[in-house]
Amino acid sequence: MRKAALFSLALLALPFQAAARPPVVVELYTAQGCASCGEANAHVAKLAEKPGVLALTFSVDYWDYLGWADTFAKPEFAERQKAYVAKLALREPYTPQVVVDGAEQAAGSKTDKVDSLVEAAAKGPHNPPDIHFAGDRRVYVGSARAPKGGGEVWLIRYDPREQDVAVKTGDNKGQTIPHRNVVREVTRLGPWRGKPAAFRLPAASEEGLKTVVLVQAGRGGRVLGAGEPKG
Repeated sequence: MRKAALFSLALLALPFQAAARPPVVVELYTAQGCASCGEANAHVAKLAEKPGVLALTFSVDYWDYLGWADTFAKPEFAERQKAYVAKLALREPYTPQVVVDGAEQAAGSKTDKVDSLVEAAAKGPHNPPDIHFAGDRRVYVGSARAPKGGGEVWLIRYDPREQDVAVKTGDNKGQTIPHRNVVREVTRLGPWRGKPAAFRLPAASEEGLKTVVLVQAGRGGRVLGAGEPKG
């Protein structure tokens, strides 16, 4: 009860405003050892420049056996992609894959299709929960209609720099692969059931990373809201 009361007071202390329309979350699943991923990487880098779009690059490790170990890949990124594969009833994970707002997907090489999905998502209905940050150690998620089975709150930290990786072996030997908004950390903070909740943010593993918090239907479901600290 004491924690709930403190949380309610914290919310009251925040300036009231209607929940802003969240950005369209574009997740690219890619690999430096994937021969067809370079164009998708470059296109998503361009999408990252568009207002109202949050583009995130997740590098996966399941092509490492082809001869080049992806320098950004982590097993948890491939696990996140597998949750989408199950939710979207796909046969298997693949690269380059783009998932838009956790609800629609397309091959990253089909740039026109990706653009259409982003445009449709930007026009779609949204009723996101408020997401407020208290410094760099706590985030508050407000109330909204929760999906069936409840939702989840995810912390993602990414490197906003443009980065080019020179591949020395494997299918892309001799090529330089562009990257933008490379995800370095993904952490499930906890469940969300439509009522106000507070979550602690762990310290970042490295300097220079940006923070985003996603509220999402469980097990690879639709993204309900996205928030980043101001400033």
